[in-house]
Amino acid sequence: MTEKINKITPEIHDEIMARIKNVEREHNVKVLYAIESGSRAWGFESPNSDFDVRFIYVHKQDWYLSVMLEDKRDVIEYPIVDDIDINGWDVRKALKLLHASNPAIGEWLQSSIVYVNSGDFKHQAVSLFKAHYKIDRGIYHYFNMAKNNYREHLKADLVSYKKYLYVLRALCAVKWIERFNCPPPIEFETLASEVIDDTIILDKICSLVAAKKRATEKTLGPKIPELNQFIEAQLSQFKGSKKGPPLEPNRVAELDKFFQSMLCTHKLNAR
Repeated sequence: MTEKINKITPEIHDEIMARIKNVEREHNVKVLYAIESGSRAWGFESPNSDFDVRFIYVHKQDWYLSVMLEDKRDVIEYPIVDDIDINGWDVRKALKLLHASNPAIGEWLQSSIVYVNSGDFKHQAVSLFKAHYKIDRGIYHYFNMAKNNYREHLKADLVSYKKYLYVLRALCAVKWIERFNCPPPIEFETLASEVIDDTIILDKICSLVAAKKRATEKTLGPKIPELNQFIEAQLSQFKGSKKGPPLEPNRVAELDKFFQSMLCTHKLNAR
């Protein structure tokens, strides 16, 4: 596996793996994929950032053969303990969200900090996500994330470094989708460097990332006029959603085939 775990100490990595194993035992499931999400995956974690562990799991086949399937709980959640926030989605739920171009599942699939990747789940799921990706939904999601966070958190004289980066990351994601017509990368500095053409603004962003990585999660600082002007200009330039290519009829069949392969590959009924 080539994914990075260097941002996670061996002790934390071992604890996270132990909790993933506990998920499997406690819920009688197989974890197919587990990653680090949030600020550590985005590349601007603070020293006291939580570990946001997200996973996708599969039940035994019989669990899905139920008249009341839609009433069954399809998430597993735990309270945060020792700064580790761990929860996950059933694979069927994850694939339905993938089909809907849910940005969260797209970011999970791009994380470079991977704890579990059973049966090369990541490569196959990434291919499906790209095939199903709807441009207009991606733009709508990230634009509204930027607009709402800017309006609620960045108008005061002292503002959160964290919220600044939430707004800037979302705006850069919009610019990426508009420019390249595909899902944006998850690592913020990679994303920003490809879509911010103004070197002064890019330098301000890089300095802000560096400050966030030295500060605590709740650190406030004076607002940065150049970045506020940039954000307001980007929000005012938004022209509306772009439409992605029409969905091909065989796309849902692809998801069904992948879902069925996850059941068969891990032979959960043989447990």
